[in-house]
Amino acid sequence: MEVWDFVFGQYKDYPTSFLWLELVACACTVISALCSWRNSIWVFPFGIVSTSIFTYLCLQWNLLGDTLINAYYFIMSIYGWYIWSRKVDKDTFTPITRTNMIEWYKTALLFIASAIFVYMIYWYFDRFETIVSYADIITTGFFFSGMYLMALRKIEHWLVLLIGNVISVPLYFYKGYSFSAILYIILIVLVFIGYQQWKKYLNNPDSVVAG
Repeated sequence: MEVWDFVFGQYKDYPTSFLWLELVACACTVISALCSWRNSIWVFPFGIVSTSIFTYLCLQWNLLGDTLINAYYFIMSIYGWYIWSRKVDKDTFTPITRTNMIEWYKTALLFIASAIFVYMIYWYFDRFETIVSYADIITTGFFFSGMYLMALRKIEHWLVLLIGNVISVPLYFYKGYSFSAILYIILIVLVFIGYQQWKKYLNNPDSVVAG
């Protein structure tokens, strides 16, 4: 009972509308991850729905870093939808590929730039309350970088997002949003499955799904 109260006790005074929105957002996120695992472009429509809801919720929860992550996810979902549906020639859509050195440099710069950007926002609004604030900055960098690689259909995006997912589990339990924390546990499992599946898809044009 104590464990149950620790995990879900914070929802006793939680608005019912917020609870349902969080559950819907979590469900859409899982479906989006499953679509990504299957290499289906439907990863982005479901991702747009989930990130829209989470952006709203994080604003209500006053979580600046998480709001920025989800707003960025929303934008990159639209960009990724375009990239995945774009034909590189007459018969082939953007394929799954490995990240080359130049793309890794760009990803590293994005990580640094996003971390600095969030740091400045936290500094401006005087939000450096605990070590959690610094953890938010790091996870933002990983999620920004991972989503960028995902939009480009790079197999390594799974590994980058894995780091952010692992860090997010204790963070969300600490913040008191257990359903979201459980969501990240599920996403960790799906990362391992998705990465192995994408290794099979790699360089196989027949596996690229446009719809």
